[in-house]
Amino acid sequence: MFYIIDILGTLAFSISGVLIALNKRMDAFGVLIIAFVTAVGGGTLRDVLIGDTPVSWMKDMTFVYVVLISTILAVIFKSKIDYLRKSLFLFDTIGIGLYTVVGIEKGINAGLHPIICIALGTMSACFGGVIRDILCNEIPVIFRKEVYATACILGGIVYFIIKRLPIEGNLVFIIAGLVVIIIRILAVKFKLRLPNLYR
Repeated sequence: MFYIIDILGTLAFSISGVLIALNKRMDAFGVLIIAFVTAVGGGTLRDVLIGDTPVSWMKDMTFVYVVLISTILAVIFKSKIDYLRKSLFLFDTIGIGLYTVVGIEKGINAGLHPIICIALGTMSACFGGVIRDILCNEIPVIFRKEVYATACILGGIVYFIIKRLPIEGNLVFIIAGLVVIIIRILAVKFKLRLPNLYR
């Protein structure tokens, strides 16, 4: 289940990167690069921080193939998914939900404190998007007023709460990931934002 979630997160982030790159009218190489850094950027930072090198996508070509295939398919069928440009956050949201639990689990496996695991999960989920937005000359979503990293943190807290309950391990992954996704979607739908620190 852990491996499948990692692959699904890579797929979701890759498509998110493709859609933004297409919005920016990049060429084929630009689209591929943006898809790739979006998909593996956060995971690369996570693995480097915990000393798990070479990083996961270098040890398992499946991640590279997922990015390549999803990029090609997203470009070929872009007219079919064009309407998603207005709700691009959907793929991004699925990605952060999945990568949050992957990062937390990797932190647990490395013997880290729960707070550090949540921070690691949040970085895993958010920093691919940060790199993507910087390369696309956008202010990263994580630095705007939208609820983004906060959703990952809350999902991480839920992860450790329900992990203490007699719930099967795979369900813990699914529930915590869904919490992140639902919080993010509700925040966008109802325009929930963090308070401003300026007047």
